[in-house]
Order: sequence, then structure tokens, then C-alpha cells
Amino acid sequence: MKKAFITGITGQDGSYLAELLLEKGYKVYGLTRRTSTQNFDRIKDIIHHENLELISGDLIDQHSLTFALQDIQPDEIYNLAAQSFVKASWEQPVLTGEFTAMGVTRVLEAMRLACPKAKFYQASSSEMFGKVREVPQNENTPFYPRSPYGVAKVYGHWITVNYRESYDMFAVSGILFNHESPRRGLEFVTRKISNAVARIKLGKQDFIELGNLDAKRDWGYAKDYVEAMWLMLQQDKADDYVVATGETHSVREFLEIACKAAGLGNYEKYYKHNKKYDRPAEVDLLIGTPEKAQKELGWKPTVNFEQLVTLMVEKDLEVESKSAS
Repeated sequence: MKKAFITGITGQDGSYLAELLLEKGYKVYGLTRRTSTQNFDRIKDIIHHENLELISGDLIDQHSLTFALQDIQPDEIYNLAAQSFVKASWEQPVLTGEFTAMGVTRVLEAMRLACPKAKFYQASSSEMFGKVREVPQNENTPFYPRSPYGVAKVYGHWITVNYRESYDMFAVSGILFNHESPRRGLEFVTRKISNAVARIKLGKQDFIELGNLDAKRDWGYAKDYVEAMWLMLQQDKADDYVVATGETHSVREFLEIACKAAGLGNYEKYYKHNKKYDRPAEVDLLIGTPEKAQKELGWKPTVNFEQLVTLMVEKDLEVESKSAS
């Protein structure tokens, strides 16, 4: 039985990845931070699975990582934990650096000391491209991050390459473009929209406040993207891959389709601009080319943009219709 170690298992990607690996017959170990209130909502359907074990540890505690990997001896390590909300990275830049940048080094160092023959996946991000140098972006496009989060992700990406080349470790980075799902946190614009239109439809709120509607992103389905993560670690040679749909859509389009999916009609009746949601430095156009992943991994997305938005709205309608307020 293969063993996998996942940091960030309680997040959107971690929960979908854990489900995928359990289906494939893995023993899955998930790292969770010890906090006064634990949120296991995203893994509630698998938390009692006989092949899932949660381990207490923290990306800012080197020893907890080294001891965990020493004890488990995993075949595969997926580093998905991070301070992953771009807006919060301006408010907490040092904390973002500790988790999203230095946290990667700590996991790699723990792996080097405890289980150097394991395979390592680093969750890189399209936010590293930031003020894009070319359109579309591929594995060789220069980085120009436009947020503390993007800067931290660039560090995490390059330290992964450095450990691969310095210690001959199997370490890869997946440069994932935006990927969403009903499990996305409410602080992210996509889930904020899907949840708000559901609440408007049900008479729970009257309008939605958003920032820049013209920002464009390459949005895919998180469940598709964790499959790409797994595929990267099944290769004979470690390499980095862009995972994207190759299409770009604006926040405005997302809002339009969400309103349509909820049966609300014209989005302008419900939208209000709020400057506090505008970024200090905007990333205007992100679009990736997944040709390498398609060719070498045999990966391709199964859910298109409109299907994704509809899926999220329908789930939020279901959830909100069951809740009191």
C-alpha cells in the first residue's frame, strides 16, 4: 500500500486530493495544525476512513515535520498548505512569507533528512506570473509577482527546483492556475459570488459588493487539478508543469453566469462596487497553456467554465436553502 503525506488536507485541494488517493488505495496521512477550533468540514465524508490518519504539526515547526516524515516514511509528499488568500497577504505579509515561502523549505528539509527517496509535490501558483511578461503563460514564462502571496510562491517554486538540482530529489512544482469548487472558501471571489447569488435568490440578501469586475483569470475545477498533481508524481522524471484550461474569463462573466444559473436575470441589479475589494496591485490577465501537461501527463480538464460556475451556484443554493439565515 502506497503512503502519501498531505499538508493542507483540510483545504479545498487537500480534501479532493485525499479522496482521490483513498480511491486509489493509498494510506493517507494529513497534517493538521492544532488550534482551539478545528474545521474538518471539507473532509467530513472521509474523516473516519480506515486508511486516513491525521497528524498534528505545523509548517512553521521544523521538528514536527521531520518527526512526522521520519515516522511515516511516505512514498509521496504533497505540500498544499499555505496562507492562500491573496488579499490577506498584504495585511499579513510576514505570516504569508513564513507559511507560503519558508514553509516549503521546512518540508523539503524534513524530506531530505527523513525520507529523501520520496516524491515531492509543491503547489505553485499562476499568481507568480503577476504582471505577465507574455500571453499565454507557460513553464518558461518569467515571473513578475504582484502581491506578497505571489512573491512567497515564487520563493517556494525556486527552492523546490533548488532541492531537486542540489540533492537529486524527486521534487516537482505544479503551476496551477485558478481552480474553484463548492469547497472554495467564502473569502475568494468565485465562492463569494456563487454564495451571494444563492442568498439573493432565496431572499437572504439584496446585493453583492465586489471589486474589479474586469480582472481576467483562467478558471478550472479543483477536482480536475488534483488529478494533475497525482500524475506529476507518477512520472519517471521530476519536472514542472502548468495546469490550466487555456481559456480566460472575467469576474464580470463569472457574475453574469452565476446570476443566470440562479435564475436572477441581469447581474447589474444586484452588483455594487466596493473599493475595499480592489487590490493595491492588480493582476489583470492570467491565462495558461496546458500543452506540456496534456502531452506528458495525459491530463485535460473535464469541466468547462460555465459548468463550473453552475455547479458552485447549485451547491450554494442547496446549502443556503437548508440554513436558517
